[in-house]
Amino acid sequence: MKAGVIGAGAWGTALAQLLASDGQPVALWALEPDVVDAINRTHENPLYLANIPLSSSIAATGSMADLSDCDLLLVVSPAQHLRSVVAQAPAGVPLVLCSKGIEAGTSLLMSQVAQEAQPTSPIAVLSGPTFAHEVAKGLPTAITLACEDRELGQRLAARIARPAFRPYLSDDVIGAEIGGAVKNVLAIACGVAEGAGLGLNARAALISRGFAEMTRFGLARGARAETLGGLSGLGDLVLTCSSTNSRNFSLGKGLGGGGSATDLLSNRRTVAEGAHTAPVLRDAARAAGVEMPVVEAVCALLMEAAPLAQVIDALLARPLRPE
Repeated sequence: MKAGVIGAGAWGTALAQLLASDGQPVALWALEPDVVDAINRTHENPLYLANIPLSSSIAATGSMADLSDCDLLLVVSPAQHLRSVVAQAPAGVPLVLCSKGIEAGTSLLMSQVAQEAQPTSPIAVLSGPTFAHEVAKGLPTAITLACEDRELGQRLAARIARPAFRPYLSDDVIGAEIGGAVKNVLAIACGVAEGAGLGLNARAALISRGFAEMTRFGLARGARAETLGGLSGLGDLVLTCSSTNSRNFSLGKGLGGGGSATDLLSNRRTVAEGAHTAPVLRDAARAAGVEMPVVEAVCALLMEAAPLAQVIDALLARPLRPE
């Protein structure tokens, strides 16, 4: 057996390290030639996951052809590039999607995008509260593995599970994906509260009211409430809204501290998926008749449509309503 990982950012590299922890060979596809060279030559990825020694059974490559003998592929490309990346992957191989977002222009979830790009490949989704460096170090982690085919899901769970990495199986693919996509946008809002010095009460309010928005949108798209309240929804939301290790939280903190979205996004090497998901999510929510005021506020800040103080005042001035 040989697993492949498509995408050698922090999360992709951490997942390759996880899979290689039992000695099995892992092929890791990277876009950047210098990342391929560093991993193969020094067994490190200093650009995206510094100071983590990588297993010698990980072989980095810049060629999709080197994944042709893999019987499992974990896809960890940025959400807005997933369609083009998956289209290049070997056909018919189970794809475990680890990217979180909603495709711009189509409002499709990643599983729907992958099904269009690779119609013959079985699809599963891996999503939950995970910081890459902790997984790479072997620290305890629990995560949702969503797959509509229960038998395939059980095989994938057995393949991915490790002593400190515990996948919980679900057949609610839509719920797992919506939790991961929406929490990235809400994490920006919590970062704004941190950067603006609004206090922990404000952060707790944003997490709880944001979760209500996630639930409304998820139910409208066919998700189950218990999935949204699980690891891939509420669990991921709590983690991402609580630490600058989150790229989305740190982006929001910069916005709350007075930085412009244009400057903050142009100076980032890594992708803050919430910035790309926010306007797509806002438009999808409007089309579905779902009210998401926190998401609307994040979009206003990212588009620089209103100053921070005005956005905060508008949220606080909303009419009182039952919880």
